[in-house]
Amino acid sequence: MLQMRKLSRVYRTDMVETTALDGIDLDIAEGEFVAIMGPSGCGKSTLLNLIGMLDSPSGGSYLFNGKEVAGLTEARLAQTRKANIGFIFQSFNLVDELSVRENVELALLYHDVSATERRRRADEVMDRVGIAHRARHRPSQLSGGQQQRVAVARALVASPKLILADEPTGNLDTQHGEEVMRMIQQLNSEGSTIVMVTHSPAHADYATRVVNMLDGRILQERRRAA
Repeated sequence: MLQMRKLSRVYRTDMVETTALDGIDLDIAEGEFVAIMGPSGCGKSTLLNLIGMLDSPSGGSYLFNGKEVAGLTEARLAQTRKANIGFIFQSFNLVDELSVRENVELALLYHDVSATERRRRADEVMDRVGIAHRARHRPSQLSGGQQQRVAVARALVASPKLILADEPTGNLDTQHGEEVMRMIQQLNSEGSTIVMVTHSPAHADYATRVVNMLDGRILQERRRAA
């Protein structure tokens, strides 16, 4: 699904040049669950942003489903993201003025889906992640674990081929963090490709492959024993 070769990302100001990624080579196959680990500032989130086409590389090659991403217009990048990628964020990024159902439906507003179909699909995915009974509540009326379930439902509602999760348990206590990780693992077992940034070795163990980064480079990789 993803193929990166000599991928780099350099941030420049008038005074400083910072290399966030330095020659990354990474392949991710359809159906994998990959955890990206490393100390703060090692380039994990930058790599996730490049995978998700929220940022552009400074050099190298990035093929998504066999097509080169570099050089695509913003409109084409947005179209590719919309058609293929779901995002789960550490801070949930829910709109508190909207109900749970409306937050989940939000991901379908740009997919030319009718209001009736949006509601049907939102209800289906909310039931799947165990949050349907909170459909009419606002995010502020939910626990952190419930809010992250809404965020997962929103990521799933458009049936993306790839789910990117940036520290999805970072704002949760241990119990709710484990619940979310089991849910993400279940999504992977049902066929979703997952790429997750995490600081937690215990949560990385849910993945089928762990990529360790340091100073903008991939230090080592390991696969979980079957």
